[in-house]
Amino acid sequence: MKGKYQKMDRRSLLASGAVLGGASLLAPLLPVWAQSGTSGSGPDMPTLTGDNIQLIVGRSPFTVGGRTGHAVTVNGTLPSPLIRLREGDNFRVAVTNTLEDEDASIHWHGVLLPFQMDGVPGISFPGIRPGETFVYEFPILHAGTFWYHSHSGFHEALGQYGPLIFDPAGTDPVTYDREHVIVLSDWSYIHPHVLFDKLKKAEGYFNFQKLTAAGLFGEDDHGQRMPLDERLMWQRMRMDPTDIADVTGSVYSYLVNGHGPGENWTGLFQPGERVRLRFINASAMTVFNVRIPGLPMTVVQADGNNVRPVAVDEFMISVAETYDVIVQPVEDRAYTLVAESSDRSGMGRGTLAPRMDMMADVPPLRSRPLLGMDDMGMAGMNHGATALDIPAGTDRATLPAIDHSTMDHSLTDRGTMPGMEEPAGADTDSMDMASMNMRDKSRAPPDMDVGPGVDMIAMNPQDSAGKPGLGLEDVGHKVLVYTDLVALSRNPDPRPPSRSLEIHLTGNMERFMWSFDGRKFSSLVEPIRFARNERVRVTLVNDTMMQHPIHLHGHFFEVVTGNPGFHPMKHTVNVLPGTRISFDLTADAPGDWAFHCHLNFHMHAGMFNVVTVRPLDGQVE
Repeated sequence: MKGKYQKMDRRSLLASGAVLGGASLLAPLLPVWAQSGTSGSGPDMPTLTGDNIQLIVGRSPFTVGGRTGHAVTVNGTLPSPLIRLREGDNFRVAVTNTLEDEDASIHWHGVLLPFQMDGVPGISFPGIRPGETFVYEFPILHAGTFWYHSHSGFHEALGQYGPLIFDPAGTDPVTYDREHVIVLSDWSYIHPHVLFDKLKKAEGYFNFQKLTAAGLFGEDDHGQRMPLDERLMWQRMRMDPTDIADVTGSVYSYLVNGHGPGENWTGLFQPGERVRLRFINASAMTVFNVRIPGLPMTVVQADGNNVRPVAVDEFMISVAETYDVIVQPVEDRAYTLVAESSDRSGMGRGTLAPRMDMMADVPPLRSRPLLGMDDMGMAGMNHGATALDIPAGTDRATLPAIDHSTMDHSLTDRGTMPGMEEPAGADTDSMDMASMNMRDKSRAPPDMDVGPGVDMIAMNPQDSAGKPGLGLEDVGHKVLVYTDLVALSRNPDPRPPSRSLEIHLTGNMERFMWSFDGRKFSSLVEPIRFARNERVRVTLVNDTMMQHPIHLHGHFFEVVTGNPGFHPMKHTVNVLPGTRISFDLTADAPGDWAFHCHLNFHMHAGMFNVVTVRPLDGQVE
């Protein structure tokens, strides 16, 4: 299947923009579905639908928090218009690029389609040149909540993203009276190129929550409490226990449907209704922890695939993931929707209420979590009761003293890392942790390149499917974990995997280098090859102290959670620092597919590769 290119002259472009309301001076900066005070995304709400949808990519002003910046938008709005179609329909969308000096693209995230329609320049198609139109066309094979975004340059970080809903052809197993689409995102008035450049020059450039001297003297903030010997140990290892997010609330505004926290997006409901909330994390770099204080949530769908209902009070939604939840508020009162960044440097905030004049209390930001031994890939190893094991929020004054004599000295390798040599007369017991060789090549697989782009190899990575997100281990209420997710229908391929594949997520945090198996993506990197329809167990090992949402285009995979036959089907999986996670893949989509970390800057830094599935249709195996 081939997409159709069309060349449009200036008059045609202007005419199309006027018809669609895409001219930035005429159109509202928020699409109808994202505006505050709507009654929900019901059948009466204007959406883009039908078999001849037209989208225009261009530049528009965007205002949030009283400031105006420049965005890359679709039809002049940020977020982009809601596209709503039905399973079994024909998907036909013409995308016109009005950018004067840059190619454009749209990727339909999580959608099963021919690889030529996937929208990744250089992989599945050439991109859309200025003044040209590309027509995406394919049959809709499944229902669910999805989204679409640019795969060109930093356009996604500049605002080119929007929701995509495919309603089921038959009866929806999820019953509800009303629904709201909730797109979470991050926005900065600093251009993404500048943000990226600063990260390359200085690790932790945007981290304004580092440990301070006040934390040595009993500061109330639990995120600051760390004894001096432990701080020195982290320093000797050239690691930062506060390095949770690369870009933080110091420069980001966290948006709910394009609204900043002070603008308070509000979605309406009537008490007693079952309200479906379709959450989409369209951020460039932010993992959110979502909760609605006083209102339990029931998760019914993950990444567009239905799951058995599971009641939670909070869930982590990594970049590019989607979760559908049901809430049923029975009181005539408002509820605050909290989307707190994982480093707790800021939050997106909205309100669910029966009327527009209602608001609820906004909870304060919680203490920033601290990284520990689990996040270094050393969970379960015998290092004694070090404070690295202490969950965020624990009062360290109540803990016993650390017994360094119980540390496993056989794992140390002094002098193997610059700056970690043991000085004469040093206290050897207190240095055992800091002097470990974090780049022990014997722990790397033979095909891994342990060069300057790898500063750590996890010593004992544990499966993270049953772990909550960073800082959510001891919050006092139910937090969703992947093992809670059980597919509503039996997995379509009952075959056991015929082989296994291990892929290491690698990086050098100080130099902001990111890769798979130590190799930054380039034309010289060997693609990941699968035979068509083969069944493979893929294990992702995170050899870094950052979390990585890993996305495979064109496929759903089964996250291995201990529910054989009913593993959750996903297109994106979050791999916590220093851990591993496995999924079973049926490589049933022939073609070339992008496979990458969905943290935008990590992808651009090199954590990207191509998955190739052969033979193609018409080829001999």
